[in-house]
Amino acid sequence: MRKLSPKCAPGLFAFLMSGFMAFCMSGILTLINLGPVPDFLWLWLKAYVLAHLCAFPLVMLFAPLTRQLVARLIEGGLK
Repeated sequence: MRKLSPKCAPGLFAFLMSGFMAFCMSGILTLINLGPVPDFLWLWLKAYVLAHLCAFPLVMLFAPLTRQLVARLIEGGLK
């Protein structure tokens, strides 16, 4: 298997992390909103695809702001 360049790491991290989060959150919210209905798995997967389509670009958009905020909070907390 061919490995990706280290330059891909931030984007790959964002893609995978947003995918894991979207998967978990869509499952939890589908269960809360609909309960254990007969077509739960199909509805969950549909919600997951839509959630990941939103989550990945949002992670890419907010990652720089979040990094800056964390850096400020860390610097301020150490003084």
